[in-house]
Amino acid sequence: MCARFLERFFKPKPHIVESPPPPSISHGAGMTMPEYKVKPYFIVASVEMGNTTTKCILTGTNLETGRTYIINKNVTMSRDVRPPRPGEEVFGATLDGTELTRESVTELVRDTLIRCHKEANLSIQDDLDFVVRSTGVVAAMDSPDQVGDFIIALANGCLEAGVPPRKMTPPMSIENLPKKLREHSFADRVVFVGAVAGVVPPVGCTGVEMVANEMEGELAMAGIKEGAKWTPVDFRNPCLSIDFGTTLDGRITSDVAPDEPNPFAKTIGNFCGLAGAIPDSIVRGTGLVRERTGTALDLLGDKSIGSGFSNRKGSLVKEYVDRCHEHIDIRIVPPDRTRFGRVPVCAAAAAESGVALIGCDCGVNGSEMDILKEIGKEIYDNHGIGLLTQVVDHVCAEMALRLVDVAIAQGMVPANSAIGFTGRAAISGRKPEYILDGIAERGIYDVPNDHLVFVDDGLARGAALMGRCMNSIGKPKDPLGGVCGGPCIMARRIKIGK
Repeated sequence: MCARFLERFFKPKPHIVESPPPPSISHGAGMTMPEYKVKPYFIVASVEMGNTTTKCILTGTNLETGRTYIINKNVTMSRDVRPPRPGEEVFGATLDGTELTRESVTELVRDTLIRCHKEANLSIQDDLDFVVRSTGVVAAMDSPDQVGDFIIALANGCLEAGVPPRKMTPPMSIENLPKKLREHSFADRVVFVGAVAGVVPPVGCTGVEMVANEMEGELAMAGIKEGAKWTPVDFRNPCLSIDFGTTLDGRITSDVAPDEPNPFAKTIGNFCGLAGAIPDSIVRGTGLVRERTGTALDLLGDKSIGSGFSNRKGSLVKEYVDRCHEHIDIRIVPPDRTRFGRVPVCAAAAAESGVALIGCDCGVNGSEMDILKEIGKEIYDNHGIGLLTQVVDHVCAEMALRLVDVAIAQGMVPANSAIGFTGRAAISGRKPEYILDGIAERGIYDVPNDHLVFVDDGLARGAALMGRCMNSIGKPKDPLGGVCGGPCIMARRIKIGK
């Protein structure tokens, strides 16, 4: 009893990376100026429209140190997008049914982008270096290729905000880069071949994307790799990157031999389906949030909390968690499925290409979400918000662990791998603590905490890193590409280019 009592105080804390503000430089007499106004910084705008939130997050990477900071963040609820006007064509919807048109998305992105720069006192034309667009709104689309229409709407919003087209595409040569970036770029020695953070995307036999939110998975992987630089965790290949936003995305990357001529890892697994939408359904049963569009974010927030004493009734929590998971389907997506967790997929192409497509659903394409809502109502009515919070944290942690279990069963979690999470349904509350405990119980690592990291704003960090990769801006002395414990892969990339 004494040992277990002390264990809660001395067991390792999860590595949780929260976005640090950029440093300031003092000019005497109490006057300070943000470092990005003085030193060479690569400033990237991440424009994300998801099922729950629409964000413009400005990141600044100090080109001398390679560290990325959050300069400003502007967040709106996607449910607040203006309704379709007469004559506009509805081409998609969020998971909660909010209808979208190309015009409404364009306007929302434009306004969010302008507002974010205005708050930071930055100019879109003069200070911004690059823009990356992404979306998780894929539930009402019929196939992965329809995401292209959505990306066009996002691009139109950026253009209407005043972003020059050259700031949304890779430069043709180093001469096309601004002078402040040229001395930090390797664009004259390497060619951007589509690999981000040392990983090439999966290529299906049919040439189509295997999952509709493929780009989100790529950005999440890159963002976790960047965020891990703030921790002792060496989050390079091979790794599992899992994004628990409203929908699920992420990647599994391969190991690469140190003497392999091709230094890039392959994408050997993808995650897809439902994630934060599941705790959202549980919370809607309380009546404390909007019946159709309310989220766990509204009620419980998105911040992680440290371990401590709780009055949880262990057996009761477990009973409710088990009841919820009876309706949560986590497995390799069958080849005959064209949707899993309401996300369009090409499961047959994934199977034919040898890529493990790991999905999370509730019933069939969310058909049993209302059952979770009723369970949430029962918990809140009989036991209150405290027990509901504990159940939500454990349900989400168990989802994460079941996803890892499927990857383990596929032989994709070697001893030198690392596992990273981002997204509100994995890094808020006490979920990181419970996930770390579960990974330790599985015995796949000698020191589990050295292989596990939780990162906020993964997509924004990933956008910053993708922008750097497209412009061939790297830090060979502190690499993000390559394998765990290995050297920078720049020399091998240059050799390939020759």
